[in-house]
Amino acid sequence: MKVDLKMLAAQLGVSVSTVSKALRDSHEIGANTKQKIIAKAEELGYKPNPYASYLRHQKSKTIALVIPKIDNSFFLQIIDGAEAIAAEKGYHLLVYVTHEDVQKEISIIRHLQNGRVDGIIMSLSATTSDYHHLNECMENGLPIVFFDRVCHEIETTKVITDDFACGFKATEHLIENGCKKIVYLSVSEKLSIDKKRMQGYQEALGKHDLLLNEDNIIRCSNDEKNNHELIRNRLLADTQIDGFFSGVESFALSTYAVCRELKIKIPERIKVICFANLATTDFLNPSLTTISQPAYDMASLAATTLFKHLDKKRSQLYNENIVLKSSLVVRESTTKRNKEWI
Repeated sequence: MKVDLKMLAAQLGVSVSTVSKALRDSHEIGANTKQKIIAKAEELGYKPNPYASYLRHQKSKTIALVIPKIDNSFFLQIIDGAEAIAAEKGYHLLVYVTHEDVQKEISIIRHLQNGRVDGIIMSLSATTSDYHHLNECMENGLPIVFFDRVCHEIETTKVITDDFACGFKATEHLIENGCKKIVYLSVSEKLSIDKKRMQGYQEALGKHDLLLNEDNIIRCSNDEKNNHELIRNRLLADTQIDGFFSGVESFALSTYAVCRELKIKIPERIKVICFANLATTDFLNPSLTTISQPAYDMASLAATTLFKHLDKKRSQLYNENIVLKSSLVVRESTTKRNKEWI
C-alpha cells in the first residue's frame, strides 16, 4: 500500500500540513516533532511524489476557478471578480463547473494536478462530503483557497460571509413582519453555508419563542421539479405557513411559482426572503427581499490571497477564515404594499 501524507498524519496524530512542513524541513516545525515525523516516514516507507515536486517549481501563469454552478448570479459575479485579479497579475483564469456533482469535482481536481494551473480558487459542490481529493491536491503542492462553500477540515485560507448572522437576520426580519410559521429551504446539509444559515434560522425562532418544526426544514436539491413539488406539498399540508426563507435564489423562484400556481398572494399571505445576488430582484412581481453577498469582493479577495502565496512562495497558506459582511435589502416580498399581485 502506498503511504501518503494523510496516512502519516493519522499515524502520528498530527495534521497533514504539519507532516508536509516537517518533511520539507520548515522552520515552523520544532526539531523534536520534525525528527519523529521523519522517523515514522522512513519506518513506513513513505516516498515523496517527484512529479508533484517538479510541478511546484513550474509556472503555468494560469489559475483555476472551480464552482458548483454557473446559472446563478452569485457565481457569475464570482467569475468577474476572480478574472479581474487574474488579468491584473498577468494570469489566465480557467473556469470549471462541477454541476453539484462530487464525482465531477474529484475528476476536475485530479486533472488540475497535471501542472495545468498554479493554484485553485473553489467552492464545494452540494454533494461533497469526503475531502480526500482536496487533501491530496494540497499534498501535491497545488494550493487551494476556498470561498463561500468551504471545507473547514483543510488548513488553508477561506473567504466567507457572515452566514449565521444573516440567517438570523433574515428569519427575524420575517418574524418582525408578522410571520409565525417559517419554512427554511435548505441547500444541502453537507455544506458549511447551509449549516450556518440554518443555525441562524433556529436561533431567531428560539429568541422569539417560536417552535421549530422539523417539517418546516425542506431539503431541496438540484432538481427544480422536485423542489417545486416539495414546496407545494408543504404549503398544502399546512395552511398556517406564512414565511419562506430560502438558502439560494433558485428555491425562492420556485416558491414564487408555487404560490402563483396555488393563487397564494405574496406578501399578503406568504412572505419570502432569500440569499440572492439577482440583478432582476427589483423587477420580480413582487420585488424580492434578499440577503445580498459581496460576491465580487469575495472572489477578488480569494484571488488576491492566492497570488500573495504564489508570489512569496510560502510553504503553506495561512489557515484562517476571512469574513465579509452581507446586507439585507428589503423589498416588497416581505412588506405590505398597496398594489395587489394577481
